[in-house]
Amino acid sequence: MTPPLPGRRVGQLGWLVREARTMLLIDAANVVGSRPTGWWRDRPGAAQNLTARVRRAVADGTLPPGVVLVMEGEAKKGVDEGHADGVEVVHAAGHGDDTLVALAAKSDTPVVLVSADRQLAERVRQSGAEVVSPTWLLDRLPS
Repeated sequence: MTPPLPGRRVGQLGWLVREARTMLLIDAANVVGSRPTGWWRDRPGAAQNLTARVRRAVADGTLPPGVVLVMEGEAKKGVDEGHADGVEVVHAAGHGDDTLVALAAKSDTPVVLVSADRQLAERVRQSGAEVVSPTWLLDRLPS
């Protein structure tokens, strides 16, 4: 079992993500950039790898369907926009943070944002979203 988030009961957020109709909204650039894997040499490849891992986690039931990955910049070249295997890929027209905030605000279901960006976290919390770190997600993804 993955350790609980600070300040939360064991399993509280895990239940929200697995059991309730929830949008898991992923700041792909922030997640990819959270570990020094050499991603900066191949941003499209890093985006493709993250997307494949998220889709496998949805397929094996680790993550619920309804995941939304937001891509920006060069990363958009690695993954086509659209819905496949329980994961929707959205290409940000401009800054990815603005797209993430807009998606969180218009959601009619609870939102859990995956990002370590503090300013973005504050912006999405205004629409009632929860925020978890990239480590929370990466610990749940297959290699």
